[in-house]
This record gives sequence, C-alpha cells and structure tokens, in this order.
Amino acid sequence: MENEGAGKAELVGEPARPAAWLLLFALIGGNVALAIGPWFVRVADTGPVAAGFWRLFLALPFLVLLARANGQRLTGMPAMTLALVALGAVTFALDLASWHIGIGMTRLGNATLFGNAGSIVLLFWGFLVARTLPGKLEWLAIVFALTGAAILMGRSLEISHETLVGDLFSVTAGLLYAVYLLTLQGARGQFGSWSLLVWVSLFGAPVLLAIALLLGEPVWPGTWWPIVGLFIGSQLIGQGLMVFALKYFPPLVVGLALLTQPVVASLYGWLAFGEVLSGLDIVGMVLVGAALAVSRARA
Repeated sequence: MENEGAGKAELVGEPARPAAWLLLFALIGGNVALAIGPWFVRVADTGPVAAGFWRLFLALPFLVLLARANGQRLTGMPAMTLALVALGAVTFALDLASWHIGIGMTRLGNATLFGNAGSIVLLFWGFLVARTLPGKLEWLAIVFALTGAAILMGRSLEISHETLVGDLFSVTAGLLYAVYLLTLQGARGQFGSWSLLVWVSLFGAPVLLAIALLLGEPVWPGTWWPIVGLFIGSQLIGQGLMVFALKYFPPLVVGLALLTQPVVASLYGWLAFGEVLSGLDIVGMVLVGAALAVSRARA
C-alpha cells in the first residue's frame, strides 16, 4: 500500500518532503549565517551603510539566477504592485542603514536582538487589524519585551551614551523591517521570495549608496573579503536556507530558532571584540528573546 500511495503522489506531482535533519540544518544554519553578518559589517573598511549597498548590489545576479531556477517570474508586475515593492525596498534600505550603523555602536548581541524587534511590531499590528485586545500570553510577551529592553538599554547607558544610541538605531531597524514586511505581504502572494528580493535589491541598493555618500562614508573597499563574506553569508546562504526551511516549520519553532542569532552574535562579540555580558544582560536578552519567540508564533 505504501508503494501505491507513493505512486499516486508522483502522479499528482507532489514534491517529496526533505529529510528532517536537512530541514533542521537549513533552519539553524540560516540563522547562524545571518548572525555572522554583523561581524563582517564591523570589520569592513567601508562605512556601515556602504557595506549594506555592496550586500545588495553584489547579490543581484545570484538572486536573478535563483529566481529563474525556482521558476519565479521577474517581469509582468502591475504598476501598483511595483510601486509598493519600491516603497518596501526603500524601507528595507533604511532598515539596513539603521541596523548597520547600530552594529558599529553597540554590542553585537544587542544589535542582533533588537534588529529582530519587528516581530513584536507585527504582533501589535495583528491586534489593530483584528480590533482585538492581546491575550494573557501576548501581554506577558509585551511585558517581557519592555522589561528586557529596559535592562539592556540601561546596561548600554552604563557603558556609554554611544552604546545606547546604537541600541536605538537597532530598534529602529527592527521597526522598519516590520514595515517592509507589511508593505510586501500582498506582492509576496503573487511573486516568489527570490523574485521580490531581486526587485528589492534593485530599488534598495541605490538608496543605500546615496545615504553612504551623503554621510561621507568610504564606499570602495580596500579589502574585499568582509564585503564578499557579508553578501554570500547574509544575502545568499542565510536568506537561501531560511527561504528553503521556513515553509516546513510552524511559527513557534521558527521563533525559537531565531534566538540562535543573538546567542551566536554575543559569543563572537565576546571572543573577537571583548564584549562581555553580565548576568543582568543575559536576563534582559532572555526576556526579549522569549517575547520574540511568542511574537513570531502569534503574529
């Protein structure tokens, strides 16, 4: 009977589910690759915003190939959809600019954790759209997020005002990323993820270049390996593994896997840059991380 069922699945063209170990590797590996991105931003000899420009610009031809390989069309987008994608791309560019600036100013664990704060914004947005009040678990997540953020920002202020400003840049990046996701949610149903990333990169890269030039940042790298590592690790490997894995996991598992990012960033922040976390820092990160996991599951 099992062979007969397999034959029917092949007839209707249902793709076989990848092995569990491969899916888990893709989910964790994608988060780890994305978590290493801030290290490349920190060591690049360009400005932080210029590094974001190269991340999008260098990845463009590879994104086109990935879109074509997955049968996703790159043309035929209605004018209104294209306008929304352009708006989303500008928001994404501002998100990257704000986050990369924050990476250079605050601790890497904080930057990575706050950069994912968009999940909590999406949770609030869901309640506004549904015109309902949060439940007990959601209220608990909100309290955890605010308490954890207050602890982490208070500790940053103890280090320096610049470190606190870096936290605020990272939080702003998380808010902008939520706006980016909301802007593109309609287009995502009509076009594939890789196709949208192509258009987002096309519109977003010039915005990042303009911001870098306005800030007087060095744009042309003297040493290319951090820039190459950034676009391969974050834009190709990280994004690629996440796009592959996300459709196979429930949101709660995705939210829990997301917590590997601040853990990895804090670890190499300590090893490479001497960023030491106190017990209070860890408590704050656990509180915000728990709120993010709940937000991902609920939003």
